[in-house]
Amino acid sequence: MLNRAADPLPAAHDRVYRVLRARIMHGEIDPGAALTLRGIGKEFGVSMTPARESVRRLVAEGALTLSASGRVSTPELSNDRIEELAALRALIETELASRALPRAHLALIDRLGTINNSVSEAIVKGDAVAYIRTNLEFHRTLYLRAQAPAMLAMAETVWLQMGPTMRALYGRLNRTEVPKDHRLILAALRAGDEPGLRLAVRSDVTQGLRMLVS
Repeated sequence: MLNRAADPLPAAHDRVYRVLRARIMHGEIDPGAALTLRGIGKEFGVSMTPARESVRRLVAEGALTLSASGRVSTPELSNDRIEELAALRALIETELASRALPRAHLALIDRLGTINNSVSEAIVKGDAVAYIRTNLEFHRTLYLRAQAPAMLAMAETVWLQMGPTMRALYGRLNRTEVPKDHRLILAALRAGDEPGLRLAVRSDVTQGLRMLVS
């Protein structure tokens, strides 16, 4: 009789990948922080193989970097790279928002308003991870209405690469109130104002990033 593992490889690898991916995207891991296969395996209770496979996928997405010496770490973005990713966000996310606008019913706008309240609560508490998580939830909830899964996947890859850097940015911003551009996004959605929506989204996804390269 074959000895079946309690946690099969595909399930173990996917579980580790999803948890690490969320941590990186939400800024729970600092820029340049090192990860080891042994440490991942110990934390998640898996063998080296699923730990290695999850890291391989994250490296392929740009969420982790792999040096010539084999060191695995979260990316430390140069100013040029930050500007490139900010430009990508502006291009992709304005298009997603524009495509979502015709399907932005009142229930969606109300849902976005509720999420925005959670963003505000995270700011009041000074909770950087919750701020990044709810901020991305705000954008993802809107962009899902675009019904453009390939484009949304590209946006999420950018978010993933920028997660640790966004955490560093949050500390520099010292926010005390919810970003005004979210209110402008909601107003544009209610009014069916596509130019206003594109402008508000572009401002929201690039304004803070400019501070990192100033």
